[in-house]
Amino acid sequence: MITYKPLWKTLIEKGIKKTELREMAGFSSGTLARMGKDQYVELKHIDKICQVLDCEISDVIEVDKESRKE
Repeated sequence: MITYKPLWKTLIEKGIKKTELREMAGFSSGTLARMGKDQYVELKHIDKICQVLDCEISDVIEVDKESRKE
């Protein structure tokens, strides 16, 4: 399962609110809501987040191995 925990940590470190990120990256509130529920979003959104935050993909998403179904 993909989780956005690294993104929330990155936003805290940079002092950016979730709504500010949404405006900076230009995606919908629905996309932000899906991220808040650890649901999949299009890779173009992840790419844009990395660009506007000047960070790596590992600062945005990670694979939560604990919640993987076998």
